[in-house]
Amino acid sequence: MADENTEIALELKKISDQVKEHGEKALAEAKKAGDMTKETKSTVDELLVKQGELQARLTEVEQKAVRNGNPDGNNQQKSIGEQLIDSEEFKKYIENRNSKSSFSFQVKAITSLAASAGDGVAPDRLPGVQTSAQRRLTIRDLISPGRTGSNLVQYLQESGFTNAAATTAEGARKPESSITYDLKQAPVVKIPHFIKASTEILSDFPQLQSLIDVKLRYGLGLVEEAQLLKGSGVGNNLHGIHTQATAYAAPLVIANATRIDILRLALLQAELAEYPSTGIVLNPIDWAGIELLKDSTGAYVFANPQSLAQPALWGRPVVTTQAMTVDNFLVGAFQLGAQLFDRQQAQVTVATENEDDFVNNLVTILAEERLAMAVYRPEAFVKGKVTPV
Repeated sequence: MADENTEIALELKKISDQVKEHGEKALAEAKKAGDMTKETKSTVDELLVKQGELQARLTEVEQKAVRNGNPDGNNQQKSIGEQLIDSEEFKKYIENRNSKSSFSFQVKAITSLAASAGDGVAPDRLPGVQTSAQRRLTIRDLISPGRTGSNLVQYLQESGFTNAAATTAEGARKPESSITYDLKQAPVVKIPHFIKASTEILSDFPQLQSLIDVKLRYGLGLVEEAQLLKGSGVGNNLHGIHTQATAYAAPLVIANATRIDILRLALLQAELAEYPSTGIVLNPIDWAGIELLKDSTGAYVFANPQSLAQPALWGRPVVTTQAMTVDNFLVGAFQLGAQLFDRQQAQVTVATENEDDFVNNLVTILAEERLAMAVYRPEAFVKGKVTPV
């Protein structure tokens, strides 16, 4: 292609020179006689036509070279076969083909490396954000709900009852009973936390704020569940149900007691205190251990793997939560024995005038809640170890 390009260019230059020469001749004739001769005009017309044809051929050759990736008309891309035939390795092999020699021929392949065509591969970016796992929160659902408009919840708790009721003879003095009460109080506590984000990222990634809101609310729920169950009651802490519950004391001696027996006796203990239990709280590990119990034949003693029923034991629902320590249980009359009071339900607020957020283009996202919990009857709850002693 390079030879053809050069040949056309040389011929085009020759024609151009002839056009120039006859053009000058025609101009001289026009000055001398007032017009060029018919012969000169015919010659000039033929040269111009031929010049146009050559120019068109030259343009076509150049365009073809560009389409083939060779704008200079040389170094034309060779096929694999042409590269093989022209390679020095193949020529040496042909010269020595009667010998037992061999040769290798490398062809540079197009790959996904950055130095090849890798930069042309666009990633397949999935929408949204894959968030981390979240614990199922359950304890709040067991307790009676309530509201308060104060920072302190007070209630009277019966602390003693002397029942003197008896049959009495006519005219005799009636027996007198007595009831004593204690004033109890449950302070409202606050559970807050916050996170900072730049105004730019919240504007460029609108979904981020809703993701932060959900995560901050979940963080409150985690702490709330731990407080409802095991809050110490000291300082700014709720007085948790497990913390106040009555210690397990078997009301009946059972030989070779199992974990299932222990839970049944705990239910009996609460029932003897006149507070029939409405639920059982276990760590997921302990509940799995109970479900996997088998008899000597390998059949499950308690569970049915094909059952879709909700976890239950001795007719009470079983609630599993990692907020309960392994090998510990809690049974009780949850709705009767305790009540939760929301002063301010979990809410998220956004501000730009906290500290130096304004000048730093930052936003503070704050989540907080306020609540109190009253455990009316600690004896309505029984706690202990799942594993028999």
